[in-house]
Amino acid sequence: MQERRPKTILVTGVSGFVGRKLLVELLEKDEFCVRQVLRAPNLSSSPDVFFIDDLTSDINWVEALRDVDCVIHLAARAHKKDPSSLTKINLFDETNVQATINLANQAATVGVKRFIFMSSIGVNGTYSKSPFTETDVPNPIEAYAISKLNAENGLWDIQHQTGMEIVIIRPPLVYGPEAPGNFGSLARLVSTGLPLPLGSIRNKRTLIGLDNLVDLVITCINHPNAGNQVFVAGDDQDVSTTELVEIMAAAMNRPSRLISFPAPLLLLGAALLGKKFVAERLVGSLQVDASKAKELLGWEPPYSLKDGIARSVINAR
Repeated sequence: MQERRPKTILVTGVSGFVGRKLLVELLEKDEFCVRQVLRAPNLSSSPDVFFIDDLTSDINWVEALRDVDCVIHLAARAHKKDPSSLTKINLFDETNVQATINLANQAATVGVKRFIFMSSIGVNGTYSKSPFTETDVPNPIEAYAISKLNAENGLWDIQHQTGMEIVIIRPPLVYGPEAPGNFGSLARLVSTGLPLPLGSIRNKRTLIGLDNLVDLVITCINHPNAGNQVFVAGDDQDVSTTELVEIMAAAMNRPSRLISFPAPLLLLGAALLGKKFVAERLVGSLQVDASKAKELLGWEPPYSLKDGIARSVINAR
């Protein structure tokens, strides 16, 4: 009986927050041969490491895609503070849309079977009155999310033309050790033990732990039901910002010194300090219904929210 060869996976964005963890997990599995795409000088002689200067629409991916079974496309231009800037919108389009379509077109041409694309829950919207699902009409507000939706639409066009399977994952805020952005900033604040005016926020937000998201991505590599599907993703438990701070503080063995402060005043004060977008995310609700991934793929988040937070804040203590 002929021995089954490992499945060759091309992963872009392996130096990013999600990519670093995904790479570690994939390399530990004998069933995968991993090719890494890095944005860095060519300092490696490994045939499984490919370097690019910038993620653009004119990259030739032929060598990197040779004999690849599945592409996991994580690389992207991240959020910017000024989502309305025309220059930034153009940069988002070049990096997140045109470069993605270029990679997917070349992948389909050489016979790649499946293309997994890391999108964003921002495609559904910025805030929710009820949990977002995959069937919602897209309502992206910020330039980053608009670019992700445009990339999704381009990928579906390629799927219809070529038959290459597309898998789209839309995660909410991803937390984990050394998380960037708002989660990392909040964790550092909580670790100080200083009083925080977040004691009366009654919102509900779905988050997803880095370990849980990576587990879902790996599930989507082989699962026969994952092809040509969109999945919103999330942990099993939703939390208010107040509850999140309390969970963080308990994991750090720090006191949660929360001061009750009306949310409208918090928003007003943040706006005066130029922190409007940060405050809106602390106060607003964004929930996700991840039941499709559970029912179609049999996927369950490996870690609870409390366990995930504990694993995330260990270095913030």
